[in-house]
Amino acid sequence: MGAHVKQAVFRLPPLPTIGEIIKLFGLRAQKQLSQNFLLDLRLTDKIIRKAGNLKNAHVYEVGPGPGGITRSILNAEVADLLVVEKDTRFVPGLQMLSDAAPGKLRIVHGDVLTFKVEKAFPEHLKKKWEDDPPSVYIIGNLPFSVSTPLIIKWLENISERNGPFVYGRTQMTLTFQKEVAERLIAGIGNKQRSRLSIMAQYLCKVQHSFTIPGRAFVPKPEVDVGVVHFTPLVQPRINQPFKLVEKVVQSTFQFRRKYCHHGIGILFPQAERSENTQKMLMLADVDPTLRPAQLSMLHFKNLCDVYRKMCDEDSNLFSYNFRDELGQKKGKKPIKEDTDDDDND
Repeated sequence: MGAHVKQAVFRLPPLPTIGEIIKLFGLRAQKQLSQNFLLDLRLTDKIIRKAGNLKNAHVYEVGPGPGGITRSILNAEVADLLVVEKDTRFVPGLQMLSDAAPGKLRIVHGDVLTFKVEKAFPEHLKKKWEDDPPSVYIIGNLPFSVSTPLIIKWLENISERNGPFVYGRTQMTLTFQKEVAERLIAGIGNKQRSRLSIMAQYLCKVQHSFTIPGRAFVPKPEVDVGVVHFTPLVQPRINQPFKLVEKVVQSTFQFRRKYCHHGIGILFPQAERSENTQKMLMLADVDPTLRPAQLSMLHFKNLCDVYRKMCDEDSNLFSYNFRDELGQKKGKKPIKEDTDDDDND
């Protein structure tokens, strides 16, 4: 009998620690860029385990920085790792990893908000939307200032099945400030439930994987950090265009401490506000005295469906913005907003 040849498991060769790389290349996290580095490789390994089985997978890492998570991904025996890093200071340290893992790591100096990932991986990886998720994963420990705008952009990509989701239901594992992570997963009646909760949960299964204490980062952020895993749903819970859902949800949460009819009202011009608000709430079967955080996903689905019908009947309705009307009433005090402040967005 022929000897059974055991395939060698890929491990990175011994390398300087992340702390040493930071010293070696004189990398200091820049506070104004809200950068925070994760130096503990046990924690970066844990993030990778939560991402799924990455053996022979294709991974897109956003904001690798000094390369802590990058190492853990390479050690997970991926087929291909693409990293996109905006800050040139990190490129030499990443290049060192690339040399240690020949043919595995591609480094792009660019901005994750504009990078076209749909061209980055082989065509054969594409799966039908209804199928299991593809062997393409997005992973990242992003600066806090980028994480909320980026997840909103990616949620819109999910609804349109473009960007990173041309490959199918690509899974994402990302870090957020703990409060933003709590918003992303907040259920009905939770005080953290916000625009972000609805936008993420109508398109994805959202799971809070674990919390990393702030002290594990350098420099230590003011807050702890939540690791959140997203799997796009085969069927979105609201079947309307992203911009329409966003407008309805954003308006509803405009006055989050008041009854929901206040926020829903600003979808309509002042002249017909009262009548149309009543009509919309009645047709959507929503109690006007519920607070925004008490509305279920079904409530939001109904509100979006009714608003869509009303927009179809009145071609000017969707472009109406209550702020324009406020601006015309010069001299009047602006509405005091009860903002939801989704990470300063």
